[in-house]
Amino acid sequence: MDIAAWLHRLGLEHYEQAFRDNDIDAEVLPELTAEDLISIGVTSVGHRRKLLAAIAALGAAVPASAVTAAFGHTRQADAERRQLTVMFCDLVGSTALSARLDPEDLREVIAAYHRAVTEIVIRLDGFISRYMGDGVLIYFGYPKAHEDDAERAVRAGLGAIDAVGRLDVKSVKLQTRVGIATGLVVVGDLIGEGSAQEQSVVGETPNLAARLQALAEPDSVVIGAGTRRLVGDLFEYRDLGAVEVKGVAEPMPAWQVLRPSSIESRFEALRGLVLTPLVGRDEEIDLLLRRWARTKTGHGQVVLVSGEPGLGKSRITAALEERLHAEPHIRLRYFCSPYRQDSALFPFVDQLGRAAGFVRDDLPASRQEKLEVLLARAA
Repeated sequence: MDIAAWLHRLGLEHYEQAFRDNDIDAEVLPELTAEDLISIGVTSVGHRRKLLAAIAALGAAVPASAVTAAFGHTRQADAERRQLTVMFCDLVGSTALSARLDPEDLREVIAAYHRAVTEIVIRLDGFISRYMGDGVLIYFGYPKAHEDDAERAVRAGLGAIDAVGRLDVKSVKLQTRVGIATGLVVVGDLIGEGSAQEQSVVGETPNLAARLQALAEPDSVVIGAGTRRLVGDLFEYRDLGAVEVKGVAEPMPAWQVLRPSSIESRFEALRGLVLTPLVGRDEEIDLLLRRWARTKTGHGQVVLVSGEPGLGKSRITAALEERLHAEPHIRLRYFCSPYRQDSALFPFVDQLGRAAGFVRDDLPASRQEKLEVLLARAA
């Protein structure tokens, strides 16, 4: 393998000398870790993730050290009880492809498919458990947990379908299907020996994800009830009703995820319009109302509400909005997103689009016309 050419394809050819100086060849490359890349001068987090994703996708098998290092975790020998969102991704029509293509061409197609899925998963901080031929088993919530792992999994599923659909390898049109399930598992026991050693996940969740994937149509994401409960109205769905799942006695509810929803507020999307009573925040509400009273006398005020996730910041602002409902005011809402960290102006672009009435399928000319109408109202 030509390391220089490989780096050039990734757009990272400026690291060629560093690889040469540290004697990194085709044999060493699959074993590189994040720490190794830092030590040779790859200081950019984005470049390290890009390199590790490309290393993971070099072949049909993923070196454990590369995938583990991509998330900054080492393997743990102790099993633990975790809530896990499991995503199972499968390449549609792989049997027909194997009959049509030369084995080397098929390997290139599957490697490109693996690479596309891996890049999406790493971007959303998921964990590639293993590749199984044309299938990919992915965990969200282990080894690194987030408060929005279910949402990350669904976004990864939609992103994988889009990324695989845009691939152009050997003039083959590729499609994938995704199943996602969330539930309690026991994870972390080491099974197997040597290079075959892996961490097992015990519980019905991985099996359910695989079964839901089998039910999915090409280029679609199907989720179970546990995942649906956690993602709320963050997405638009098609209710599939109660479906027969192999190995499960009773039919289970399932939904096909269509697209991200157009609901403006994540708080409202996750919790609905009916809120639980606000308890223990009288002091904070009184402070906000005092600031509002000063604002009405002509003394502009700014209040920053800050705290850890889940502390109730959004609930406090919703309570303030309820108090001001009958008073004349203008409300502007701007929302950052953990999935838009590459776009500093995203909150403003998004708010302008909502104010102008953009819809998903608007052409650029239509959006420009709507913006002109919106801005014509300003001085």
